[in-house]
Amino acid sequence: MQALLTFSRLIDAISDRIGKLGMWLILLTTLISAANAVSRKVFDLSSNAFLEIQWYLFAAVFLLGGGYAFLRNAHVRIDFVSSRFSDRARNWVDIVGILVFILPLCYMMVVLGWPLFERAWQSGEMSSNAGGLIRWPVYLLIPVGFVILFLQSVSELIKRIAFLTGHGPDVLAHTGPSEAQQLAKDIAEAEKRHEEEVAAAARQH
Repeated sequence: MQALLTFSRLIDAISDRIGKLGMWLILLTTLISAANAVSRKVFDLSSNAFLEIQWYLFAAVFLLGGGYAFLRNAHVRIDFVSSRFSDRARNWVDIVGILVFILPLCYMMVVLGWPLFERAWQSGEMSSNAGGLIRWPVYLLIPVGFVILFLQSVSELIKRIAFLTGHGPDVLAHTGPSEAQQLAKDIAEAEKRHEEEVAAAARQH
């Protein structure tokens, strides 16, 4: 199990690096979008290449960031349901989800996505838009992104099994309030402050 946990930590480190790269890609996408908007509005200049690179970068963030989202437990969960489960039950649900849904999906997307990339690479497929970009880099993101998600899913599977067998912590344990709980708390505190301010104003009059 220790060897598997070491392998899991290696995958986590790779996903973390890729996730941080994705953050820079978001900044780059924003800068290109802003520059393109300024050049179009101010100088009446536009480029299909700049327009397409924006969605190329967006595709890169979305596809390459799947593993990072899984690592950080940032994907969508139904907290209302999962919060009612025991720690062991939550981990079992994740194991079933990983084995039945995520790993087969990743395999299918790699198998289907790789020939798409190969055809674009061999044919030199270009965008149909004037001045557009070559297509194979964005097609390559499909198999690469799902390989990354596949590896991170294996890492998460190892961590779930490690917890259930007593060899590791519960990575699903909530160390603090969820975003929804924190929002509800902030709203309640704001309402309380408002009521106190109204009561103080009433006493002054």
